[in-house]
Amino acid sequence: MAEKRDYYEVLGVEKNASADDIKKAYRKCAIKYHPDKNPGDKEAEEKFKEAAEAYEVLSDPQKRQRYDQFGFAGMGGASGFSGGGMSMEDIFMRFGDLFEGAGFDINDFIPGAGGRRGGQRVRRGTDLRVRVRLTLEEVAKGVDKKLKIRKLVECQHCNGSGSADGKGGEQCPTCKGTGRVVRTQRGIFGMMQVQQECPTCHGEGKVIKNKCPHCQGEGVVRDEQIVEVHIPAGVADGMILPMQGKGNAAPRGGVPGDLIVIIEEEEHKDFARDGGDLIYNLLLDVPTAILGGQVQIPTLSGDAKITITPGTQPGKVLRMRGKGLPMIDQYGRQYGVGDLLINVGVYIPEHLSQEDKELVEKLRKNNNVAPDSKTDKKSFFHTLFG
Repeated sequence: MAEKRDYYEVLGVEKNASADDIKKAYRKCAIKYHPDKNPGDKEAEEKFKEAAEAYEVLSDPQKRQRYDQFGFAGMGGASGFSGGGMSMEDIFMRFGDLFEGAGFDINDFIPGAGGRRGGQRVRRGTDLRVRVRLTLEEVAKGVDKKLKIRKLVECQHCNGSGSADGKGGEQCPTCKGTGRVVRTQRGIFGMMQVQQECPTCHGEGKVIKNKCPHCQGEGVVRDEQIVEVHIPAGVADGMILPMQGKGNAAPRGGVPGDLIVIIEEEEHKDFARDGGDLIYNLLLDVPTAILGGQVQIPTLSGDAKITITPGTQPGKVLRMRGKGLPMIDQYGRQYGVGDLLINVGVYIPEHLSQEDKELVEKLRKNNNVAPDSKTDKKSFFHTLFG
């Protein structure tokens, strides 16, 4: 599979391009690479889909913001429809309005449509948002989640058609199936004709005469559904993953909306997170800090033993490489694994028995445990300020 290109590069615009500039750039690309203009050219077809994919993200302010912040990782590791999840007709149904006034009817460019469709409006389902809480262990490996969501789904009694017989609507008598009507109105330059959405069928070109009693002619009903989503490894708290086509179903066979998954990261009892690194606070007893030894610490893959060298100072940071979290770049590609950083502290007891105090008192009188005013002071400042 070819490596995905930056969306701004695909459309040939700068990252600060306005919404109007993005729209113009997409229209130019779509006309240039449309399969009807490049018959049999697979490369042109892929570029056509690639441009639609880029526009689908960059034309939506929220998706564009996620992409600018997280790259492809903010798109769930892929785009809305991954350059192939929608047919040519689906693409034009969603973006066909961009071509109005461009000198042609966009329906003439729908492969296999057999002529004009008259600008019929295809409705789109609404997006759903859901928050998913993940443990650090799940973040480290990635996880598949099954979510029970109450959403609009296709009516099974009419197969989503909205009609009681399941055959769908009949041609609208007002617009003759075109979805649009022409009105003549007076303007400052005299009488002029204006094309408008048909008021009878609301642009769909069809009307439902015998409505399905279960969905009232909408073709969708509300129900609970189990939705499976894949959460890639390395995601972070607040990251947003759009799952294309898993939102609310659209009325009468339209394009379904998206499921917007918002990542929430559960607080871990042992670790704090800093990007791909994990931070663990280790508290040593005084004898181990002085004499050294082995101590057991937790990791995301189970407990591990590390060696403490004699004379380990409070504030020292030990590093276990590769024991952190996967690190992903702005395009959703993993480029490494973080480390486990161990902050060493020393536990000083507050309450001692008389016998314990006598032992410590003997230790205090030993010059070998007293700090050197020159070297140890320098070492102290090195620990604090690196």
